[in-house]
Amino acid sequence: MARRVSLQAMTIHMVKLCVGADTIEDLADWQTRLLQRLDHPVHHTRMAPKRAEEMLDGGSIYWVIKRAIRVRQRIIDIRAIQDDEGRAMCELVFDPNLVRTYAQAKRPFQGWRYLKPTDAPRDLKTGEAALDIPPDLDAALKQAGVW
Repeated sequence: MARRVSLQAMTIHMVKLCVGADTIEDLADWQTRLLQRLDHPVHHTRMAPKRAEEMLDGGSIYWVIKRAIRVRQRIIDIRAIQDDEGRAMCELVFDPNLVRTYAQAKRPFQGWRYLKPTDAPRDLKTGEAALDIPPDLDAALKQAGVW
């Protein structure tokens, strides 16, 4: 019997540097200011993701702050817009809820990258505190089996 292959979209995430933010609170403050004039936090980027359908199937943006993924937000819409000079842009629309994650080291990069769900850091549980230790030390402790 032949196996049927599903053509449904598979969830994919995005990872992006959170330029200008030194803490999760900086990101939260920036988005709080946006929410004073918008319904949802947004971010504009020049390039539209080719895998937008997969991102809208439960995907999140994972924000890199101080060389580590530390927080994520669910992506709820991706829109084609134009900037003030008429250039094509992409508007990413987020759920306002910031979900803290275990820190996962990430080297600097330009733009954004796709992130497979299997490569994404785990969410912190409600009430669980994130240790604010350097990501390299966190990775070494995990590799050594300390946690």
